[in-house]
Amino acid sequence: MSFVSQFGPHLPYLRRYARALTGSQDSGDAYIKASLSALSEMPDQVDKELSPRVALYHFFHVIWASSGAKLETVDGAGGSPNSADTRLMALAPIERQAFLLTSLEGFTPTEATTILGVSKDEFERLVQKALSDIENQLRTDVLIIEDEPIISADLASLVESLGHTVVGQAATRSEAVQMAKDTKPGLVLCDIQLADDSSGIDAAHDILSMFSVPIIFITAFPERLLTGDRPEPTFLISKPFQENTVKAAIGQALFFH
Repeated sequence: MSFVSQFGPHLPYLRRYARALTGSQDSGDAYIKASLSALSEMPDQVDKELSPRVALYHFFHVIWASSGAKLETVDGAGGSPNSADTRLMALAPIERQAFLLTSLEGFTPTEATTILGVSKDEFERLVQKALSDIENQLRTDVLIIEDEPIISADLASLVESLGHTVVGQAATRSEAVQMAKDTKPGLVLCDIQLADDSSGIDAAHDILSMFSVPIIFITAFPERLLTGDRPEPTFLISKPFQENTVKAAIGQALFFH
């Protein structure tokens, strides 16, 4: 089986994971590029006893953990590695990795322990630590941009259960921009396709032109925004979403912001 046919279908989601780990598209995509380069040079290092998706994420974590010279392009320049790798590792501790693997990427606990190379007991401890850290984060005001009333209500309920305050629920680009201007939220949850056929991405660009705020995009077709070929979202969750998926994305977005 060729490299492309074996791992290609899983690359968009590994790209999503890497962006969530690093808190930026540029850094996350750079780690993916470095990992794929290493994989092409060392194909025998892939564990053939694992499923392709688990094997790919496990290899990525080997590169992530080793860091150093293989990831010298993370800071956007060549040359010898610098402290950027150390800072990124500090910003994505292993407990966050454990939680993201199961909640954002949908791996089973058994698969995640294989990817991280930890025991089942250690994995459970890491996930509980991540949940505790997220629950102890500073509370913020949240703007929800979603044209489906039921989904919007579900998001609002989940956001409030985490201790945050929903300051607005918009269904169109114009509503979203006005609400953002009026409320200055600390976080935005944004659907891609809005009620009047306007774009959530356009709404996000408008909001970001006014002030800096972390934005999490929600879409039924995440792979369309995970190509790595253009500016794309750092934080992205799929519809239909699970509670822990949203919780993980919010935790990471606020963690880096």
